[in-house]
Amino acid sequence: MAFNHLPAGVHDALAPLSVMPVTHSVPMAKNLRPDRSPADSAPRPSPGALLDRLTAGPSRASRITHTEHLPPRAGRHAVWPDRIRAEVLAAVRAAGIDHPWAHQARAAEHALDGESVVVATGTASGKSLAYLVPVLSALLDGSEAPNGRGATALYLAPTKALAADQCRAVKELSQPLGHSVRAAVHDGDTPFEEREWIRQYANYVLTNPDMLHRSVLPSHARWSSFLKSLKYVVVDECHTYRGVFGSHVAQVLRRLRRLCARYGASPVFLLASATAAEPAVAARRLTGLPVVEVADDASPRGELVFALWEPPLTELHGEKGAPVRRTATAEAADLLTDLTVQGVRSVTFVRSRRGAELISVIAQERLAEVDRSLARRVAAYRGGYLPEERRALERALHSGELLGLAATNALELGVDISGLDAVVIAGYPGTRASLWQQAGRAGRSGQGALAVMVARDDPLDTFLVHHPEALFDRPVESTVLDPDNPYVLAPHLCAAAEELPLTDEDLELFGPAAAGLLPQLEAAKLLRRRTRAWHWTRRERAADLTDIRGEGGRPVQVVEDGTGRLLGTVDAGAAHTTVHEGAVHLHQGRTYLVRSLDLEDSVALVEQAAPAYTTVARDTTSVSVLETDTEIPWGDGRLCYGSVEVTNQVVSFLRRRVITGEVLGETKLDLPPRTLRTRAVWWTVTEDQLDRARINPEILGGALHAAEHASIGMLPLFATCDRWDIGGVSVPLHPDTLLPTVFVYDGHPGGAGFAERAFHTAGDWLAATRQAIASCECEAGCPSCIQSPKCGNGNEPLHKRGAVRLLTVLLEGAPPKESGTAAGRAEKADRTEADRTGGTAAETGRG
Repeated sequence: MAFNHLPAGVHDALAPLSVMPVTHSVPMAKNLRPDRSPADSAPRPSPGALLDRLTAGPSRASRITHTEHLPPRAGRHAVWPDRIRAEVLAAVRAAGIDHPWAHQARAAEHALDGESVVVATGTASGKSLAYLVPVLSALLDGSEAPNGRGATALYLAPTKALAADQCRAVKELSQPLGHSVRAAVHDGDTPFEEREWIRQYANYVLTNPDMLHRSVLPSHARWSSFLKSLKYVVVDECHTYRGVFGSHVAQVLRRLRRLCARYGASPVFLLASATAAEPAVAARRLTGLPVVEVADDASPRGELVFALWEPPLTELHGEKGAPVRRTATAEAADLLTDLTVQGVRSVTFVRSRRGAELISVIAQERLAEVDRSLARRVAAYRGGYLPEERRALERALHSGELLGLAATNALELGVDISGLDAVVIAGYPGTRASLWQQAGRAGRSGQGALAVMVARDDPLDTFLVHHPEALFDRPVESTVLDPDNPYVLAPHLCAAAEELPLTDEDLELFGPAAAGLLPQLEAAKLLRRRTRAWHWTRRERAADLTDIRGEGGRPVQVVEDGTGRLLGTVDAGAAHTTVHEGAVHLHQGRTYLVRSLDLEDSVALVEQAAPAYTTVARDTTSVSVLETDTEIPWGDGRLCYGSVEVTNQVVSFLRRRVITGEVLGETKLDLPPRTLRTRAVWWTVTEDQLDRARINPEILGGALHAAEHASIGMLPLFATCDRWDIGGVSVPLHPDTLLPTVFVYDGHPGGAGFAERAFHTAGDWLAATRQAIASCECEAGCPSCIQSPKCGNGNEPLHKRGAVRLLTVLLEGAPPKESGTAAGRAEKADRTEADRTGGTAAETGRG
């Protein structure tokens, strides 16, 4: 029997890759902007006073485990380069910005020199203006060309919302420039009648990588006048292009550069990124070009008070009698309610679409008890909404009509939300970079802000709120991607060959792995070599071979039964777990039950209902080893890394109470299995090691299972990932290894680098895992240490003490370079203390 833990959307979710963090930074305050709503003029409480209000009362105050104070910082001004057009500088001054920050002026100078540049400074530090000023100046120069279209610029954003927000900002800033700047959004929501005008006349086109991949590049002949005049390519929020998604975008940009060269253009790339380690390295891998780094943030920052918040234990007991902690959802809804009642503008960031809906519903209900008008000033914001719904919410938030919003990370990016006072983060978002990015959405120049991270009942969140140094004393992660991943590169070679026959001279652009893939693509009858070039052979479009976000096919339409009204969409890869028959589906504060899921037609029929529960899918998973790339001895056992095939099937779902998480029942499902070829790290133990750890056959499955759960929960500390991006399986006797084995694998086709990172940091990673289990105060295991919210086996069996003993023996065999790390020394000291007192901390009840 295999015990497993599979990430949501295992085939399809895209996420960051991992490297060792090398720098440390904090988010910055809002830069000066002229477009504040009237509500912003009201006096604001200091962040410390605001936190005091939220923690009034002994039960609330005890939930704060740590408070970090980041002091304010003054800004440093400079002057714009003298090559910027006077009309552009006048427009900037008219917008209320008399002098640029030093990093803005420096970035503009590089752009004018024809050097690709990445501006990697804090949230709201004015990155947009740093690239807009040289872009607008170039467009103004081009408008005076005697013939032709004049200079053009392309803007790429990871989300439609950000592109639309930036288009509004560009139009406001460039209004004094008249018709010289013709900005337009070209995305999936753009009406077809507008697209022809954009192709022919717009000189600043704002779009996303998906539209570039599927629409612009395959139709490059129709975009020829735009491409041959392309002066600048702006890549905004480029730190989001990481992992598999980032690798796809890197190849899309190479295809763009190839077509531009065909039309005689060589655009300069201007990239904007939140503060990250080695941004120039990531930018070079993304674009394939040399990139200059501007990372010295000269913008001012107001005071930031950052509190870590742990929900209290309740009187309820969950699986195996473990104590149940109040959910982060319920706590965050309370905080959003309190902030709204006080007139405080805030956003609550939630990790899932369902969580965003739940928090908004709970807050609205509680606000209605205070003042019915307040309930209308809170809403949810997430992916899957219809375009008109998203636009309406963005306008309401921008104007101040909405006081509070429960949002997914769609609002983590640079959409202007006009000076929030507070941010609540419901659960660690997976990386320190995302944590600071979300926290940085609050505040503006000279004004303080409050950020509160509410811990989920999860090993990593529990560890972080009790070890604040892991958040505040460690550097942010680097953004890592792998354009040479063959699963990524192959479809882009096909797309490039369809756009223009692919020659040997082109291969250098696409990277060293390209030449080796071409014979395989020819054998698959996708490409054919004729004379000196490779040609696409199929009738269908090559760009349709891949979805660069890995969403695995057509989105499932969520349709209201009876009316036929389209409520929204769900990614194909998430459909099995979120809109299966009997699932609870939330949409803009309304609750629906899924009546049926038609996978062939990609339609889920729902009906409005009011169940007192939510639903959580359960699944089974098996892993087969395809190839072992690397293995090293760990004592008698082995630590391995290589390729695996994962087979997953959703088999049932649980009904849980909304506030407490109490399980009300389980219902079986009949859904087809799905397979995934990916990369994994795994470790084995021998009979001798089991004997030393006092692990008998009766508890072996539970010990392995518990160690697997906890290791998945702790890996995000060592790899730039989220626990939902990785999966795991533990087996008392695996048919491929013939030993007790624990697997942890990437939840992405072809791998995403998380398992590889785990392999290279295994000593520190597994030592931290052991510490997290041993130091938990529970007796037999709980969600804070070894229980998993996504366990396909209902957290059965689990054995906490056995897991600690097993990991202790395993770590004794770690290679010297691993055991010599700081984490290894700390783990050894922990073992020594446990041995002195007659057992592990968990076994002796010392916690």
